[in-house]
Amino acid sequence: MCGIIGILGVEAVALPMVDSLKLMEYRGYDSAGVATLEDGKLVRRRAEGKLKNLDARLAMQPLYGTSGIGHTRWATHGKATEAAAHPHATDEVAGVHNGIIENCKSLREGLEADGHTFESETDTEVGVKMVQRELDRGLSPIDAVAAVIPQLRGVYAFEFLFAEDENLLVGVQMGAPLAIGFSDDGEKVSLGSDVVALAPHASKIMYLEQGDIAVVRRTGVTVLNDGKIVSRLTQKIDPEAAKADKGPYRWFMAKEINEQPVVLQKTLSAYVDLMSGTIKPIALDFEKIKKVYILACGTSMFAALIAKHWIERDAKVTTIVEIASEFHKSDAPLEAGDLAVFISQSGETGDTLASLRFAKAAGLQIVSILNVLTSTMARESDIVLPMHVGPEIAVASTKAFMGALMVLACLAFAFAKAKSVLEDEAALVVELTSVPGLVAQVLLLDPQIEAFGRELSKFKNAFYLGRGTNYALALEGALKLKEISYIHAEGQAAGEVKHGSIALIDEHMPSVVIAPSDRWFEKTISNLQEVQARGSPIFLITDETGKGEVSVPTIATLVLPEVSGITAVFVYAAALQLIAYHAAVATGTDVDQPRNLAKSVTVQ
Repeated sequence: MCGIIGILGVEAVALPMVDSLKLMEYRGYDSAGVATLEDGKLVRRRAEGKLKNLDARLAMQPLYGTSGIGHTRWATHGKATEAAAHPHATDEVAGVHNGIIENCKSLREGLEADGHTFESETDTEVGVKMVQRELDRGLSPIDAVAAVIPQLRGVYAFEFLFAEDENLLVGVQMGAPLAIGFSDDGEKVSLGSDVVALAPHASKIMYLEQGDIAVVRRTGVTVLNDGKIVSRLTQKIDPEAAKADKGPYRWFMAKEINEQPVVLQKTLSAYVDLMSGTIKPIALDFEKIKKVYILACGTSMFAALIAKHWIERDAKVTTIVEIASEFHKSDAPLEAGDLAVFISQSGETGDTLASLRFAKAAGLQIVSILNVLTSTMARESDIVLPMHVGPEIAVASTKAFMGALMVLACLAFAFAKAKSVLEDEAALVVELTSVPGLVAQVLLLDPQIEAFGRELSKFKNAFYLGRGTNYALALEGALKLKEISYIHAEGQAAGEVKHGSIALIDEHMPSVVIAPSDRWFEKTISNLQEVQARGSPIFLITDETGKGEVSVPTIATLVLPEVSGITAVFVYAAALQLIAYHAAVATGTDVDQPRNLAKSVTVQ
């Protein structure tokens, strides 16, 4: 995730902005920059690499403006160079940006046709040039931003600084976090992606919501949404709480679920060249691989079950998923050169680490998908594929699960590409690029999902049913429900219910049925009818087409965006996370630290 900051102050803001950017270093970055307004001109200082390089640039070439914007960049479009570092600017507008503009390529082509030239491959520069085009057409700064936003597809946050008005910042929140900070003395207002960055400049904070355009002046702030003025809650900043801030959320789990569109973009950009529409290669000896093993525990194992479908379908290689705690004591006949993939948020999971050492001793190629790159598993692996999801504080894994899924999808495609069996690479990249935006759409359904979760919380038991990759999601949904709400739940392959578990069905055993209108839909609905006929209260998760096909009564029906293939996995996973979260809130448990559980299980 990029870090962005903007300040309207009474003294020079460049160095305070750099200090704020340093507080967001945990997000990861590869370049940084600031821009201020001096004598009616936009002036920038940018540097590749660490913030110390930007410090050095500012020591040699100070900036004195009292209005400015700053940015730490994680490269998505284009390489990590000074030319690609933010802010991007014309003579009239400078901008910084967090997120990905999905339709960047076509927008850029339109700008080039209008005579605009570019110094980088970044999608951010496209956004800035689009605002400039509207200024050229005679629109005011605020109207220019409002005209551009409907043309951008993706999940993002922008900040714009305009040469014509040193008392104006314009911010846009479209799924990526953005907040406004207010100082006690009223002399400074700030705009940033993280309360940690705003806390040194502000005593109060206002969180923006999806679709908000913030018109920020020293004299006050106006927030627009869909062209109308809206009000947003302002609250005090606790300086200590800001170090581990929940933002506007009650629990870290809710915050981490809502961070997923942005972290998915960051993960995606590490494995896909978004400008060329290609999957980046992974340095494995794919020719030697005759079989793939994926080893993990808990939630990570359910990600592995989903990846099995992708690797076998796209790379045409037999894939075996094993519970890590079982594998390292097994008698499995392993062949040197085969691939063993390990998934662990912490990189210290005891059972998974033991399995890694077991596979390594047998001569397998070792790949680990991790979130902590200083961990033991990172040191003992041949290749590490980072999740890039940032700190995950809640015990129940959400964004790490989604990050692992994105890495696994890219690994499956890279494998298929290396074997020359990947079909329509460009279309697959477009599909992957749409995932963050689709997850953001699910988050907008939170009121409906909350009602769904509250109804489910009234029961003491539940079945989760699905087929194909939705079977793995049923396992994951059931795990999330039981670990944070303490409601007993089981995930089942929908077709297996009649082979024994149906004996448990009565009016007290609800069935949560995961049924997008895919190739499994008719069979899944047949299984739904079987359990409903025996008294099971039905909770249905489907899409608009699926809803129209189901005639049986339900306790609750959640209608999600109509998607297919890989995108469906992410969309339905996000909904299942929110269902469990709201059920847990309704039951009154400690959502972030459920009883008997630890974030990292380091014992076997």
